[in-house]
Amino acid sequence: MAFRKALKRTAIIGGGAVATVFGVSQLIEYRKTQARLANVEAEAELKVVYTDELPSRQAQLSSLKNTEEFDVLVVGGGATGAGCALDAVTRNLKTALVERSDFSSGTSSRSTKLIHGGVRYLQKAIMQLDYEQYMMVKEALHERANLLEIAPHLSAPLPIMLPVYKWWQLPYYWAGIKMYDLVAGIQCLKSSYILSKTKALELFPMLKKDKLVGAIVYYDGQHNDARMNLAIALTAARYGATIANYTEVVHLLKTNDPHTGKEKVCGAHCRDVITGQEFDIRAKCVINATGPFTDSLRKMDNQETKNICQPSAGVHIVIPGYYSPDNMGLLDPATSDGRVIFFLPWEKMTIAGTTDTPTNVTAHPIPGEDDINFILREVRNYLSPDVEVRRGDVLAAWSGIRPLVTDPNSKDTQSICRNHIVSISDSGLVTIAGGKWTTYRSMAEETLDAAIKAHSLSAEPCKTVGLMLEGGKGWTPTLYIRLVQDYGLENEVAQHLASTYGGKAFDVAKMAQVTGKRWPIVGKRLVSEFPYIESEVQYAIKEYACTAIDVIAQRTRLGFLNVQAADEALPRIVQIMGKELDWSQERRTKCVTSDGKTEKRIKSASDSCLCEIQAELEAAKKFLYHEMGYRSRSEQLTKTSEINLDYQEVVRYKKRFHKFDKESKGFITTVDVQQVLESINVHIDENALHEILNEVDLNKNGQVEIDEFLQLMSAVKKGQVSDSRLAILMKTAEETLDMRGPVTVDRSGGGV
Repeated sequence: MAFRKALKRTAIIGGGAVATVFGVSQLIEYRKTQARLANVEAEAELKVVYTDELPSRQAQLSSLKNTEEFDVLVVGGGATGAGCALDAVTRNLKTALVERSDFSSGTSSRSTKLIHGGVRYLQKAIMQLDYEQYMMVKEALHERANLLEIAPHLSAPLPIMLPVYKWWQLPYYWAGIKMYDLVAGIQCLKSSYILSKTKALELFPMLKKDKLVGAIVYYDGQHNDARMNLAIALTAARYGATIANYTEVVHLLKTNDPHTGKEKVCGAHCRDVITGQEFDIRAKCVINATGPFTDSLRKMDNQETKNICQPSAGVHIVIPGYYSPDNMGLLDPATSDGRVIFFLPWEKMTIAGTTDTPTNVTAHPIPGEDDINFILREVRNYLSPDVEVRRGDVLAAWSGIRPLVTDPNSKDTQSICRNHIVSISDSGLVTIAGGKWTTYRSMAEETLDAAIKAHSLSAEPCKTVGLMLEGGKGWTPTLYIRLVQDYGLENEVAQHLASTYGGKAFDVAKMAQVTGKRWPIVGKRLVSEFPYIESEVQYAIKEYACTAIDVIAQRTRLGFLNVQAADEALPRIVQIMGKELDWSQERRTKCVTSDGKTEKRIKSASDSCLCEIQAELEAAKKFLYHEMGYRSRSEQLTKTSEINLDYQEVVRYKKRFHKFDKESKGFITTVDVQQVLESINVHIDENALHEILNEVDLNKNGQVEIDEFLQLMSAVKKGQVSDSRLAILMKTAEETLDMRGPVTVDRSGGGV
């Protein structure tokens, strides 16, 4: 009898478990099916033609100049602006978009690379009973699911660990994270879970062990932000939108409304930044989607208008990938000043950030040394003492300006909600401001709904939910295998192309040149340690890249990953672009001087080409130096004015220096270094050698003095500079001279 009851209970419990598992599996399958149906439905309903061949930039400019009137003109080529253009054109509206720099050259390329609802916003919503913030999180989680579906090659779920160091925090954080899952509903990526201390350290070995109680892991999305932005813009172009980068709005065009007698915005007077040509673009509706520059365009409409944006700077740093696991991020929920810091794997590197400080609006934000050191200090608090994160390990650093919507009298940007507003001025200018990367699509939908209503435009309903973005069609997780098999690409390069270009990766592979080696058959790398290949530069031009900065920052992400590697790749990038864009002909009468000013002068074709290439190199190097943190290297050396070495170290380093300074001049030049290297059968290109010495040459007199060398070694000792190329070169040469054996000189991969 007892056995029968036990059997019955087991059957009931087992049946319930099976039913639960079946129900969950059916729910997941239903969700996937609905997503697939949404994709099919979105594309089936479209009444606009999708073109396989992208129009050239010249064709786009010609269309802007010659079209009598557009229905919608979007100003701004960031995520929101590109989203508005895609939303408008798929509603069957005649659409134009202009961007004064490159697509995604501003805030949209300088994010934390997360597609998320905002755990901290949910915390505020619950603690402050703020319904608006709750709805913002809910909307963002819905948009997160959509974005992961429409661009699967550029995005993926990422587990993020929240380490817990106090027992009472475990149930508190667990409840909050579970609420995050609950708000996501069936769009929850994967269920969060708790880890023991042992398991947490197994998954994240770099974590600080002392007082660690356990950890909670939850899931959010991660993406390649600049490429995602570009995919949105290119998709809009393929559906018929006329888009042009490097096209600046000089002033708005206005006309008197015959019914009301009031002035109405009817377009914009624009300038092609590259050629200087000016022209008018007529449009029934103008949308201001200029991010941090929102108020600048609003003041073009009305000088008396009050500011609605308060800019906030967010700094991020990139350090080597070995500081984090390949597929596990880290969240510090409460930094020393109450902020949140993310520590995430990205593109085989580790990204850490961000800060949140009031700033001035600028097109060229610069990462501050204080912000970089703040992030490093906070990161060290969560990592094992065995893992020494040095200032010199920072490979790149950047600052992005968040366009927060706020009361102009407010000074505290941390308490500002990242929500957005859509406003329409008396003259009909539609402004979309604020918001988050994740919600770009819903913001665009709301903006177009408002624009259509205000300007009585005849349009279809929004069709961007489930609409696949550029490269999404034809992508599969195993696509890279076909690239290896069909074209003879390296495995790493093939994986990179598949995850960057999706289904369009084959177009890039077709352009790749033969290497002349047994393997890989095609695909010459721009720099040895990154999978970027030369054909990507050619393909970037098809994607409207106009400058070397566009290639290293927005098309590839080399400038964001390692500024030293980007600097080394620049000469080849500029060489390829110069040939493809025929700079010797197209801009023969223009030459940019070192201070950024444009001189007009008649040049021969060869002189012009050299001038153009030199200008591109200087502009790109300036970008890396200021905006990507390259200047920090020389600053770190300059700050180390005190030589913090003991007597034995000074003697050892002076001995090393004098192996190169054989004449006891007190300094060394590239000639001295080259002579020593040739004596041990090491050959380095003269230009590369000049760059290596220039990194240490603080007074820029073309030579490295003994004091500069000792300052370098002191900075290396303190960790302010990771082992520099010159330091490694001289150490290796000294050891070889002592041993008189062969030597291989490798790049250090040092930081900035």
